[in-house]
Amino acid sequence: MLRAASAAFLLAGPAVAGLGSFLVPIPPALAAQPAVAESGPFVPGTADVPVMPGLATAESEPLVFDKPGGRIVQAVLSGEVPRQAVLAFYDQTLPQLGWRRTADRVFVREGEELRLEFPKPAGGQVATAVRFTLTPR
Repeated sequence: MLRAASAAFLLAGPAVAGLGSFLVPIPPALAAQPAVAESGPFVPGTADVPVMPGLATAESEPLVFDKPGGRIVQAVLSGEVPRQAVLAFYDQTLPQLGWRRTADRVFVREGEELRLEFPKPAGGQVATAVRFTLTPR
């Protein structure tokens, strides 16, 4: 309750102080810039599968379904990294987060299965594309 009241006071502060229409310009260098190809620390649609450095979100939006039997997520990342480096990164990183490798490019954890697939590049693309598919097990 105190946290909500503090937030409301901070947001209403200028109006309470009689400065309701007082605006402070934000320099363009400090303004928030849209992240065009950044995916953040985790694969889009997940909160626990890290993004390998060098990979970024591809053009398509992630596909996310939450259903009673579990979640279904499909996201594609791409970057100028070798396929073997991607496999080595996830073979080393995912077990530290509780994922167990059951087959080549397949990991399981707590009733979920994560598959890493490498779709064929379209046209003259040289970037490595990785499709992450998370399904209930």
